[in-house]
Amino acid sequence: MNFTQRHITVALAAVLGLIAVAYVGVQGNLQLLFGVVVPYLALLLFFEGIIYRVIKWARSPVPFKIPTTAGQVKSLPWVPRTLGDKLDNPESKAWVLGRMALEVLAFRSLFRNTRTELVPDPKFPEKARLVHWSYKWLWLGAIAFHYAFLIIVLRHLRFFFEPTPHAIALLGEIDGFWQFFIPTFYLTDIIIVLALLYLLGRRLANANLRYITLASDYFPLFLILGIVSTGILMRYFFKTDITAVKQLIMGLVSLKPVIPAGISPLFYVHLFLVCVLLAYFPYSKLLHAPGVFFSPTRNLPGDNRWALHVNPWNYPVKFHPYMEYEDQFRDAMYEAGIPVEKEPETAEVEEE
Repeated sequence: MNFTQRHITVALAAVLGLIAVAYVGVQGNLQLLFGVVVPYLALLLFFEGIIYRVIKWARSPVPFKIPTTAGQVKSLPWVPRTLGDKLDNPESKAWVLGRMALEVLAFRSLFRNTRTELVPDPKFPEKARLVHWSYKWLWLGAIAFHYAFLIIVLRHLRFFFEPTPHAIALLGEIDGFWQFFIPTFYLTDIIIVLALLYLLGRRLANANLRYITLASDYFPLFLILGIVSTGILMRYFFKTDITAVKQLIMGLVSLKPVIPAGISPLFYVHLFLVCVLLAYFPYSKLLHAPGVFFSPTRNLPGDNRWALHVNPWNYPVKFHPYMEYEDQFRDAMYEAGIPVEKEPETAEVEEE
């Protein structure tokens, strides 16, 4: 078994083990553990981890101003700058906000990403040449996954409110406008599955990616696939009592937990995987979501030429100005013929 197979096996076995633990536990009448204790513990770990990491990032000093820039910097008035230049090389906080908005909402840097490879030269097969490829498929897969995941999370908020807010109900209607299946078929269900399979497949198909991909990279992909798969199975194939599910969740939200009857074991498996994802999120690479806001390569303006950036690591230093230096060594400097600002006699008179 090579390293890639080992990493995949470990990650997949971990997710299958979690599914088995939840299913066997519920069959053993541990609904209270998987329906109440585990969700509360997962939320505690989630918020504790998020708060800890955000405070740690916020307190981290930035010794240098290192914004990643790709456009024309603000210079002389006659040097032209386009809108793209102002977003790529923001001169003020207002343009930084625009850059961050495109980064968060449209993954702009990933859209501009290119892939560089050495490929055989068709004219000289024994030689290789450097080529640059567009990497838009990665951008499309990433943005499809993130937006589908966001819409699914928002749709699930209907279980947390009574009555369901109109905006959430409207979002569900828009997502399920393509009705050719009963119950309503949600377009985001198929989008997120295809996006996850693509993100997983590109790691398996590319030799360079396989080499650097660890079990910790495969695990969240398999975990989210497990969450999505159990959710799809519950909605379209193995029915569960939605009223009882909402009663359980409303009990958790109101801090009055109850364990209603009629909830299938598959729901507890689904809920347990969600709880694992929540607890795992703050301590993994998945935390890039809030981390982008603290990245000095993204959140700093490119104003190095006209704004002084003070290194917060600098400790107070007692400077020795020149006049203090001259006062200390004036006589010796004068005797050595070194020019001085004040003659020794003048300095003595001023002191008197």
